[in-house]
Amino acid sequence: MVKTPTDEQLLADHLAGRPDAFELVVRRHSTELFRFVLRFTGNSVAAEDVVQETFLQVHQSAVSFDPQRRFKPWLFTIGANKARDWLRTRSRRSELPLDAQIDGDGEGGERSFRDLLMSDEADPGGDMEVEERRRIVRGAVEEVPLMLREVLVLAYYHRIPYKDVAEILHIPVGTVKSRLHAAVGYFAKVYRERTSESHGDPDAWASRDGDDSARGRGQ
Repeated sequence: MVKTPTDEQLLADHLAGRPDAFELVVRRHSTELFRFVLRFTGNSVAAEDVVQETFLQVHQSAVSFDPQRRFKPWLFTIGANKARDWLRTRSRRSELPLDAQIDGDGEGGERSFRDLLMSDEADPGGDMEVEERRRIVRGAVEEVPLMLREVLVLAYYHRIPYKDVAEILHIPVGTVKSRLHAAVGYFAKVYRERTSESHGDPDAWASRDGDDSARGRGQ
């Protein structure tokens, strides 16, 4: 049985001159990285540019990569920094579009905070109420302050362990947890306000503390 090479081995193979090694790394991570940047920036064009810039920097900096480290947190660190830079070039929040497509794979009939954040690709013939909820969720996520949003996206959308989020953002694990708690509360407040404006009283589950949901990931 052929053993699948790790990301770190592929990067080493790339440095050793294997022509397809870097392409395999890109194929392995480009989709998830794109989704991360898209959810972070809310702009598909910017996400494509950031992903390209991220892999370009990885290619250029591969020789300086510490093989004792894990590749994925390093990749997402670069991606997060570039996405953050893009957002900081926007002087007004209104410049951030609300049409970012957020997709997910929530299972079961019971809704949770993660189910709220993770929505399937919009169905043109779908229920209007469901589509309105998705629109509200996207707008609420984009209102979460950048410092909190990046933790929310990494920990909830991508289910990245707290220790890896801490490595990506260069902050202590305790700070990751406190920011996530604050992000959930901020999101819930905005969601309630937006829902009350559109539909009346929001669902009670929107205000649930997300730490309980994340705790089930063994972090």
